[in-house]
Amino acid sequence: MTQTQGSFELLTNETAIALIQKLELLDKDATLTCRKIGAGPFNYVFHVADNATNKGVIIKQAVPYAKGLGESESWPLTLKRAAIEADALLTFGSYCPEYVPKVYYADKQLAITVMEDLSHVKIARTGLIEGENYPLLSQHIGEYAAKTLFYTSDYYLESTTKKEIARAFTNPELRKIIESSIFTGPFFEHTPTDVETLWNDHELKLEVAKLKKIFMSEQEALLHGDLHTGHILANESETKVIAPEIAFYGPIGFDTGQFIANLLFQAVTCEDADQEIILSHIQTFWSTFTDVYSTLWNNESRDAFKNIDGLLSYVLQKAKADSFGFAGWELIRKTSGLSHVIDLDGIDHMDQRINVKTNALILGTHLVKNRSTLDIPTVIELVQQVTRSSYSTL
Repeated sequence: MTQTQGSFELLTNETAIALIQKLELLDKDATLTCRKIGAGPFNYVFHVADNATNKGVIIKQAVPYAKGLGESESWPLTLKRAAIEADALLTFGSYCPEYVPKVYYADKQLAITVMEDLSHVKIARTGLIEGENYPLLSQHIGEYAAKTLFYTSDYYLESTTKKEIARAFTNPELRKIIESSIFTGPFFEHTPTDVETLWNDHELKLEVAKLKKIFMSEQEALLHGDLHTGHILANESETKVIAPEIAFYGPIGFDTGQFIANLLFQAVTCEDADQEIILSHIQTFWSTFTDVYSTLWNNESRDAFKNIDGLLSYVLQKAKADSFGFAGWELIRKTSGLSHVIDLDGIDHMDQRINVKTNALILGTHLVKNRSTLDIPTVIELVQQVTRSSYSTL
């Protein structure tokens, strides 16, 4: 693979194999094969394996443009996200290696990250949609969230260290895209007919503006930034969190809220028998998160005020309220024609699809407006109430 300073070169199957041979990550005498296992609009993913032993590695390469538009079109993307992803995997992996893929090599100029082979586990969102059960998923993600969000916060890190880490994960280009697509775009970059309900609800817009302020101004911990079941690989015993390419410092309730939102949407779209399983995942996730976070706080917090009665409760209550708020807005954003929703793809009947969207919109609006007074059992009850009646008065 040739490389010149300041250049970018796309990998091919042949150059991917050559890279692994050069790095000697597999047996140097092995016959290697390579297949492309992912080719989304922003990245390529290759699986390089030893034919004899089936041992392999994964190579992920970011591209400097949205591939659907072509290199010469008008949607350039910074390659810094590849460096951020590799650094985030290393950071998160240092705190909970059991839930994060090992990183073997990173080339920031070519936007390449080589990591452990996870081809034996499945994208959790796909599996859940297909009715598969991952009994340890919510417990594992609860532990992952608690550890990554505690160990990268002011409650554990020395102030200067935290600021240095936050600076390393600063990416204004991607952050601007995120802020626009999540908050500003739904209200101001679409015509009123696209989002009529949103435009006419002043209280909702006010509460979303408050959430945007929290999102933009608070740097509580290093976030994955896009923590949903599409970025989680799982089977019955194993869970791995991948793709933190937009990792940044922000409010801890954003990560937990994204995960809850994804589960809530699946609970709204699935059959009653599967809904009970999904809702139990939400309960287990939150109880695990709070238990592990509380233990870390009590045993490892370096904050001078950690023993002040009520401070931990305040931190967790705020995280819960923020989680419900961000989760609610994610439900609204994904059901208002503003974003592709894979969970809806399998719903063939238009009436059923409209009903699901309506239910998600009702639930999301209620979460945003009432986030400070809700708890997990109440939210679960709300999901059941919304989905089991044709009309809701929430």
